[in-house]
Amino acid sequence: MGLEWDLTADVVVVGYGAAGASAALAATEAGAQVVVLERFNGGGASALSGGIIYAGGGTSVQREAGVRDTPEQMLAYLEREVGTAVTPATLRRFVDESPAMIEWLKGHGVPFEASLCPYKTSYPNDSYYLYYSGSEVSGYGREVAEPAQRGHRVKGKGTSGKQLTGPLAASAARRGVRVETLTTATRLITDDNGEVIGVECRSLRDAPGRVRDRYSRMAKAAAKPGIYYPPLRKSLEKRLDLLDRRYGTTIRVRASRGVVVSAGGFIANRAMLAEYGPQYRAGLALGTTGDDGSGILMARQVGAATDHMGNVSAWRFILPPSAFTGSVLVDAHGRRVIDETRYGAAVGNKLINEHEGKGWLLADARLMRTAIEQIRTQATWFQRAQFEVMRRNAVRGATLEAVAAKAGIDPAGLRATVDAHNAAIEHGTPDPVGKPAEFTEPVRSGPYWLLDVGIKPSLTNPCPMLTLGGVVVDEQTGAVKNAEGDDIPGLFAAGRTAVGICSDSYVSGLSLADCVFSGRRAGRSAAGEQVAARATATEAVASVTTKGTGSGAS
Repeated sequence: MGLEWDLTADVVVVGYGAAGASAALAATEAGAQVVVLERFNGGGASALSGGIIYAGGGTSVQREAGVRDTPEQMLAYLEREVGTAVTPATLRRFVDESPAMIEWLKGHGVPFEASLCPYKTSYPNDSYYLYYSGSEVSGYGREVAEPAQRGHRVKGKGTSGKQLTGPLAASAARRGVRVETLTTATRLITDDNGEVIGVECRSLRDAPGRVRDRYSRMAKAAAKPGIYYPPLRKSLEKRLDLLDRRYGTTIRVRASRGVVVSAGGFIANRAMLAEYGPQYRAGLALGTTGDDGSGILMARQVGAATDHMGNVSAWRFILPPSAFTGSVLVDAHGRRVIDETRYGAAVGNKLINEHEGKGWLLADARLMRTAIEQIRTQATWFQRAQFEVMRRNAVRGATLEAVAAKAGIDPAGLRATVDAHNAAIEHGTPDPVGKPAEFTEPVRSGPYWLLDVGIKPSLTNPCPMLTLGGVVVDEQTGAVKNAEGDDIPGLFAAGRTAVGICSDSYVSGLSLADCVFSGRRAGRSAAGEQVAARATATEAVASVTTKGTGSGAS
């Protein structure tokens, strides 16, 4: 007996963050009808993000700002950051398509501004929207490429991720994309040949309006502020689960051409994190409660292969204030950790994997005075709050040995590190960890400050983290592959559900840019002629009873 379907569409998209919205739009542009299955109300972790798109090679925004960049320079830098996460051909395609990607986003209403940030920062305040969002100006970056500002911050107050996801969703709605909100995908449906032909879901579509409103409010609170206060998120998740079990119903959605899974990563799944990246359990889960690995697990159930699952990006930002580019970051032995101008994910990775998660910024009296002055004008409110926590909890001492002893750092080790640091500046020799000379500052007179930037559970100075691994996909089409390297018919993946550009190493904007890049790729492929031809053949032999038809004509 055939399955009964509640909705049908050419393409079904699971998850509605930046990757899902890009997939839906690309599929409609290819002439497909699209239904999106969204666990909450849309946006996902992308809406919570800073809204940074990593793009370069001469984008219109760069040109307007007077930034000189070429695809060759962007590629040289990204080859170092991306490593072997994707093939050279895919990285080249990502770079070559970068300027057009910005125009595509603009065409769907996403706003950008060509205002250059004049100082090194982890995230610019509301005065600036184009900046060095990675390690371009560090020694690490300059060894291979000329620095260029490639962090395109979507214009909007505060963390501006909603100014990316909102316009994309609005554009999709205008083009007829149907979105089933409060609908959780639970399994992929396959036919006798192993082709993915639909999705089974648990949905509140038929729940009373008051229940849907209550669920939506709690889901929003669980996402933020729940992201910063895990006990609140955990409590709300229990209440959401109760509502879902009481009012939810099972529905099945038919995909005649293909299913795109873009349901995020698994940073909110503590069991998966403990299995693949136990050293990262002290971090803050940067994402929504929907980043629980469900998309990856569903794909696995139909044979999907996974890779890079142990790669987690942990962010320990030490900028702003920009004066801290001249600080010295040391571990418990007093050893230097990394070039202090490096991007925060590189700092976090070093601290966790090579320095037992322990680190302190050393600043002398003059540097600290400058930092206190700068934080007032360079930082957003949350950066100022983080700085104040670090400042209040810092230890001070009249001598290097005294401040080291107070902090629990080996005094002899700290003294040796400072002597080597100062000697390199005095003699004009390279910095011991490769920091460019323009950022180096000698450690002068006290009192000396040591600010704790270690990785540990903290509500006041957390270390945000997100997962980078996922299902393996064909880099030309986004089709999900099985363990034998074959495509799983009818199944595609994008964003952090899939292995992508940033699965080895992350800098600000690279994940969102990959969401757009991989989402468009998967949407086009799911709606493509070769998929449509196969779907037509499948329809001829399928035995289904249709209970309802989804809208979504482009």
